[in-house]
Amino acid sequence: MRRMRHTIAIAGLATALALVPAAGWAASPDPDVDAPGPTSAPKVANGVLDAMQRDLGMSRSAAQDRLAFQAAAAETEQTLQARIGADWAGAWLDPKANVLHVAVTDAADGPAVRAAGARPVVAAHTLAELDGWRAGLDAALTPVAATVPSWYVDVTTNSVVVNATAGAVEQARSLVAAAGVPADAVRVVETTEAPRTFIDVIGGNAYYIGGGRCSVGFAVTGGFVTAGHCGRTGAATTSPSGTFAGSSFPGNDYAWVRVASGNTPVGAVNNYSGGTVAVAGSTQAAVGATVCRSGSTTGWRCGTIQAFNATVNYAEGSVSGLIRTNVCAEPGDSGGSLVAGNQAQGMTSGGSGNCSSGGTTYFQPVNEALSAYGLTLVTSGGTTPPPPTGCSGYARTYTGSLSTGRSAIQPSGSYVTVSSSGTIRLCLDGPTGSDFDLYLQKWNGSSWASVASATSSSADETISYTGTAGQYRYGVYAYAGSGSYTLGATTP
Repeated sequence: MRRMRHTIAIAGLATALALVPAAGWAASPDPDVDAPGPTSAPKVANGVLDAMQRDLGMSRSAAQDRLAFQAAAAETEQTLQARIGADWAGAWLDPKANVLHVAVTDAADGPAVRAAGARPVVAAHTLAELDGWRAGLDAALTPVAATVPSWYVDVTTNSVVVNATAGAVEQARSLVAAAGVPADAVRVVETTEAPRTFIDVIGGNAYYIGGGRCSVGFAVTGGFVTAGHCGRTGAATTSPSGTFAGSSFPGNDYAWVRVASGNTPVGAVNNYSGGTVAVAGSTQAAVGATVCRSGSTTGWRCGTIQAFNATVNYAEGSVSGLIRTNVCAEPGDSGGSLVAGNQAQGMTSGGSGNCSSGGTTYFQPVNEALSAYGLTLVTSGGTTPPPPTGCSGYARTYTGSLSTGRSAIQPSGSYVTVSSSGTIRLCLDGPTGSDFDLYLQKWNGSSWASVASATSSSADETISYTGTAGQYRYGVYAYAGSGSYTLGATTP
């Protein structure tokens, strides 16, 4: 069942292609008015909501509301950051209250923030300043990597957080001061973190590099991105077969694998609930946003973003620019996908803890990897597959082609007249890997009204509706994915 029920947008506009209805109707039905489409928040595959309920203790409706809110908040954040410019000090979500906080260094920016529906917070330091100080620590703290496992910018406290092990806190403070970071812009915190890369575990849905195992991150044209520590450039992979075409670790933790012919990259992520989650893009979510991770060891796990641009010291070396989260992960999950709703965020790098007691996990931002290698993310549209051949056995068959977000009315933008009561049976066979929806609408004398719909996360849908005589039409909506479809219909 679909996570979010979508309503139908119907506009009562006459068009030049309107057909003359059967005699006796008080008003003419307009077959070419706006076709079906969603007016609520984007739907999300069931595996995501299930994992949020399990890991975050949320009800299903609360999980739906949170994802809808943070999708809108991501757009608001981008708009405000461009408008505020040099005064920008970061943004974060309060997931319980569904509030977007925006930090600025000039109180005069407050009205613009409030007008956008966010809550302004006046901060002492800009995000650019904090990022600069954090970057300076990459060199200052590398010599003590064994006792200072990570550091990052915490926008919620407008400071750089440095994590030091017991007994090393004062040493870390001295090094931070020597690096020129202002005292009011840094917090040195004692930690038990012991980050490690996730690679050396057996079992699960994965790809393999020699005797090791990692997880696919996101499909790109010609292959997929993953963690750099999973393999060096030139290393061969199996299941799918391919070769590391580029790899960067330490410093960064990204790589991309060029797959061999016969392997087809698909814009989707395994939800470990028997299905996939469509990837629609790679818009960065905000601090505080709910995210879920897919990996071949522990499946789907959810949590929140705590910070961006974190630096982590692994035994192999330091990695900067990572996303810090409280999502759990374990060895073998390395390289796996981090998503916010249907937006790609990053690939699993490493962290502390496990999925029994919880932990901290860091992710390599996906957009950095795409930019480094000039790659194109494969979204839910993918490549257009050949026309489907399903939905046989119906009285009439209609075909068409749609791209993501577009809709169509069958038959041929018009409608059919059903002369007697009975059951209307519809079948939609959409492109493989897509998410197409099916609607049955009836003319009520003044407008088209939906009387039945099938809106699962699948490419294929069916409707069986028992109704009275009248004018009916069939709506097809491409929620995610593009390509050709077949629609079968049998009426009384």
